Amino acid sequence: MAETLQLNSTFLRPTFFILTGFPGLESAQTWLTSVFGPIYLLALLGNGALLAVVWIDSTLHQPMFLLLAMPAATDLGLATSIAPGLLAVLWLGPRSVPHAVCLVQMFFVYALTAMESGVLLAMAGDHAVAIGRPLHYPVLVTKAHVGYAALALALKAVAIVVPFPLLVAKFEHFQAKTIGHTYCAHMAVVELVVGNTRVNNLYGLALSLAISSMDILGITGSYGLIAHAVLQLPTQEACAKAFGTCSSHICVILAFYIPGLFSYLTHRFAHHTVPKPVHILLSNIYLLLPPALNLLLYGAHTKQIRNQLLDTFTFRKSPL
Repeated sequence: MAETLQLNSTFLRPTFFILTGFPGLESAQTWLTSVFGPIYLLALLGNGALLAVVWIDSTLHQPMFLLLAMPAATDLGLATSIAPGLLAVLWLGPRSVPHAVCLVQMFFVYALTAMESGVLLAMAGDHAVAIGRPLHYPVLVTKAHVGYAALALALKAVAIVVPFPLLVAKFEHFQAKTIGHTYCAHMAVVELVVGNTRVNNLYGLALSLAISSMDILGITGSYGLIAHAVLQLPTQEACAKAFGTCSSHICVILAFYIPGLFSYLTHRFAHHTVPKPVHILLSNIYLLLPPALNLLLYGAHTKQIRNQLLDTFTFRKSPL
């Protein structure tokens, strides 16, 4: 009887959801727009410029620069899957999203996030080979191997993320259409479901822990090999130079994993103590901040890309 009453108070799968943005922070929407707007613009222009430079300059068609293009392409897609909808909510208020579009966004957000984590691991391995086995680098890291790695990471991301939208799509009854979030986050949609969501919760938990744990362990192991190799170098200047080549990558790793882990832990274990708007804010920072840092970190710390950017986007006096 109770189940019948519950079903009567709900409705069948909605044709659309309504994204509300940051519940309780309506008065701060102008300020939030002034923060996330420039972040997205920087991500769009920075990653676009990085990809254009690598594409245009044939001298940059080398494994190291192709590896730099991988996070640029991934971050461009990740930022674009989130930011336009976020800015639309901040500018225009709550907006409707068709059910199918919501599931597609869910897939791309999590697939590109998994891809980003895998790319950071691949780049850590690249640094470990370059510093620990420099003589073997041309043999171990080739354009073909970079292509195979990119394909493997993409297939892995698709395989592990496809169940997310499929598990949500099977639900028929929802208690509301309103999603208190800026995008179609998996758990934000599952919270609206009337029925047993245990499989969704367990899969989300297992997937998050598996991806983060394996990639973080791989990155940690790579940097352990890097540290061992650097400490064998004969001079402090050589050590500083070797560590300097990894500085931009380390900054991106910290910017990606720290907000992500904090957001995940607060959602799983402290969602009653951490206000929901704070969690939503952290999840958006986690997804949009690393893409905005790519050009600043990789472009500024890579001499060839920096010089090509200056040649391409600045006017220089032609010789008389």
